[in-house]
Amino acid sequence: MVSGRTVLVARLDSVGDVLVQGPLVRAVAAGADRVVFLAGPAGAEAARLLPGVDEVWTWACPWILGDPPPVGADDLAALTERVRALAPDEAVVSTSFHQSPLPLALVLRTAGVPRISAISVDYPGSLLDVRHRVDDDLPEPERALSLARAAGFDLPAGDDGRLAVHRPLPPVAHEPGGPDLSPGYTVLHPGASVPARAWPAARCAEAVEALADAGHRVLVTGGPGERALTAAVAGTRGTDLGGALSLAELAAVLDGAAAVVVGNTGPAHLAAAVGTPVVSLFSPVVPAARWAPYGVPTVLLGDQDAPCRLTRARECPVPGHPCLASVTAADVVAAVEKVIAA
Repeated sequence: MVSGRTVLVARLDSVGDVLVQGPLVRAVAAGADRVVFLAGPAGAEAARLLPGVDEVWTWACPWILGDPPPVGADDLAALTERVRALAPDEAVVSTSFHQSPLPLALVLRTAGVPRISAISVDYPGSLLDVRHRVDDDLPEPERALSLARAAGFDLPAGDDGRLAVHRPLPPVAHEPGGPDLSPGYTVLHPGASVPARAWPAARCAEAVEALADAGHRVLVTGGPGERALTAAVAGTRGTDLGGALSLAELAAVLDGAAAVVVGNTGPAHLAAAVGTPVVSLFSPVVPAARWAPYGVPTVLLGDQDAPCRLTRARECPVPGHPCLASVTAADVVAAVEKVIAA
């Protein structure tokens, strides 16, 4: 057991979901001696970037992940024993509006956690000590911070409640004569963790050409599994950084950008966390009021009244993907110039 007041914070889904917990984490850290963050496999790297986190645990949760593992008694027992050995003074369980905190609360209670706080629509019985209720139209960072406050934690004086990452950010290594990474470029991130939220690749490639025609230096970013996509989008006029960056290095690249063009996916929230303006190609399958980039100049593109609105679809349910296919390269150039001017 670690001496002092230890708080376990849990958020078990993806990169963006974890990054928007930043204000909650800093509030908890202001009132705790140690913060241990329980993350899913996709969100653990993001959790390590959050100021206030002392240690990150990774666990694949069967009732949260979109591609969930089977429920295993041995797996649950191992998590229970690990939490029991940590002996946290309390836990704050953060979930999205469509997720229940109660299964994890049951595991934590079984492990002996004496005080547990969460937002819960469902009756929690004795699983929660603080059952917080909240207006679900709040932006996600504010929703999470309201949970911290309900649990008795608040931001320290001078903290503006925006998203943030640890600084200094790492330098991005590149060979002499390689890509120009001096500040002032525009980043286009064509991929998305959910296909329904991605701008069509052909439109992304058109935007690179149009941005280059307008005098913008364009870097195209993506994960290791998106190299073919980023190469096709970058073409001959953009700089392809697909698969070349860790999440911390991506944060550094976004930090040097004049603007970032990105869908509703983790790098949008990472751009907000480094304070860079965002052109948000936002599919309305989830509400922009909750999930748009927070606290930075933003232009929202995409038909927010398209038939897919609020469906939470992972694959686009409407032929032609009209919510985002309706956005043109010219729209993106105008939006980039607007957020840069702002």
